[in-house]
Amino acid sequence: MRDRATELSTMLPSLSSGFLKQSPICLDYQATTPCAAEVVEAMAAYWSEDWGNASSRQHRSGLKAAAAVSLAREQLASHLRVTPQRVIFTSGATEANNIALLGHARARAEQRGSPGHLITLITEHHAVLDPLRQLQKEGFRLTELEPRADGLLRPEQLAEAFENDTLLVSVMAANNETGVIQPLAKLAELCRARDVVLHSDAAQAFGHVHLDPDALALDLISISGHKLYGPKGIGALVVRPEVPINPLQWGGGQEQGLRPGTLPVPLIVGLAKAVELAMKDITSRQDKLCTLRNQLWDGLRERLPDLILNGSLEHRLPHNLNITIPGVRGSSLHQQLRPLIACSSGSACSQGAPSHVLMALGRTSAEAEASLRLSLGRNTSSEDISQAVESISNVVTDLRAG
Repeated sequence: MRDRATELSTMLPSLSSGFLKQSPICLDYQATTPCAAEVVEAMAAYWSEDWGNASSRQHRSGLKAAAAVSLAREQLASHLRVTPQRVIFTSGATEANNIALLGHARARAEQRGSPGHLITLITEHHAVLDPLRQLQKEGFRLTELEPRADGLLRPEQLAEAFENDTLLVSVMAANNETGVIQPLAKLAELCRARDVVLHSDAAQAFGHVHLDPDALALDLISISGHKLYGPKGIGALVVRPEVPINPLQWGGGQEQGLRPGTLPVPLIVGLAKAVELAMKDITSRQDKLCTLRNQLWDGLRERLPDLILNGSLEHRLPHNLNITIPGVRGSSLHQQLRPLIACSSGSACSQGAPSHVLMALGRTSAEAEASLRLSLGRNTSSEDISQAVESISNVVTDLRAG
């Protein structure tokens, strides 16, 4: 019997196979992004040369690692305009969401002597919905609000949803499928007036649009490295000092006891570098990607006038376009596009299920499956967009004719 590792290795692309020369146009930058070369370079020494444990401060190697973590924390905090003590490193936004939601809700329940009421949007990522639904099993009451057809939550909806014991609201900064940007400042104003903590999953927004937690009056905010050209496996939770959080794990006491375990120094350094790069080109990148996104939308509409736009075009990430294509089967659409364009029908974490986000906006299961999330990146060119318009239009035309 062949060794399983050997078998899997044969499935990987090689230069000789020609795979890399024929790779499809990438329009799935919201699923993940490639590590920037500067990020890889910044991390390099901490994998093998400066490999110390940041918790081992009794010798030079550990002290050097601790200094690298401290500097990265300060750099990240400065871009967020918060104090370094408020930055808790995690393995990514999913873990940050779990610590924020489970940790805070349970802490408040202990203080109150009973669970309370929680509010979120039905279009949230499952990294938010699933922890909140777990809290529901623990006795908390959960309200999942439906946004308007454009994906936006109206502040009046939130105001009407508050109950006497509402203690936590979670609304993502920008949707991972439609790219719709929520009116966080207005929502935060309502929460602050009622002494309700507001959490926001900003994995898709941070590094792509300007985001200032304190200016927006956010109490808890989750971010991820691999969504902004940093490494996978690293993120952070930003916590307002007076917000109580119970730990979900116990161990070495790292990260103020909220995220115990040996700190991944290379990843932390890489996250800080990725954020630095993102802030340097955020405005020019927004302009470039918005122009390309509009080129994509206009080109597709010209060839396929019956396309349906999912979510607000005005209140949207500059690098996102989400469309439904009437008159085709989703499975056939994606099968035909796969060799040509790397894109998706929804979240990378949906495991192939029809998008709950699009269905909440009024799409049927079949329409949700026949939808495309097209997300652009730093490397996307006008030529890529022209080719994508041609490929999508031709595939749809052929499917409708056949």
